[in-house]
Amino acid sequence: MNEQTPETPTPTAQPAPMAVRLNAVKPKATFILMGVIAVFYLLQVLSERYLGFDLLFLYLGKIQQPILAGQVWRLITPVFLHGSLLHLASNLYALYVLGVQLEGIYGHKRFLLLFFIAAFGGNVLSFVLTPAASLGASTAIFGLLGAEIIFVVQNKRYLGGRSRGLLFNLIFILLLNLSIGFNPALNIDYFGHLGGLIAGGLFAFLAGPKWQLELTEFQPELKDTRAKRDIQMALVIVFLGFCLIAVIPFIFG
Repeated sequence: MNEQTPETPTPTAQPAPMAVRLNAVKPKATFILMGVIAVFYLLQVLSERYLGFDLLFLYLGKIQQPILAGQVWRLITPVFLHGSLLHLASNLYALYVLGVQLEGIYGHKRFLLLFFIAAFGGNVLSFVLTPAASLGASTAIFGLLGAEIIFVVQNKRYLGGRSRGLLFNLIFILLLNLSIGFNPALNIDYFGHLGGLIAGGLFAFLAGPKWQLELTEFQPELKDTRAKRDIQMALVIVFLGFCLIAVIPFIFG
């Protein structure tokens, strides 16, 4: 899915200059993810060319019956697979735009947790609500978009007057992309997008950066008040919550 996001917000000093930069952390994890996803797509293309079928999708895609047979890794691995070059390019672009922004705020490890918990949540909801096979990184990307919205909401006092405009743009982009999912001709996994949005948004609400102004010896600084324990608890809550959802087809299927 093509995603458009506003420029990275820079916090305004209230009332003094803040010693914080949103992109202080270089987006290494974002570029590594992009590289891994591109390699997986190349392997998909090569397998189709030389074997006549997509071997990676056969073993890693979100396919209902193998998951019911116990291949639960398929609730994560579809995030690395794509169905076409356009599908790949649109998701890599969205990952780049959102990833550069969020990794600079979240840091490498917390960003990766956000990415994969959103992918898991998206594939779980898709698994429970539709039997259709699916693949793609858009489950995680919707989680990133939801996390950026949560970040703006929780830190709007430090973003100044720009927070309202940023929030409006992000919500508009979200609603636009969700509405596109209703078009059956596009063959979009709507429930995968929705699940990624919920999982990523919930993780961000519980563990995303939450700033607080602190006075230091030199100047006021914005510091993240989230403790390591907050992040661990958020991961457990979201993961176990979607695990409980995932068992529904096994019990009632």
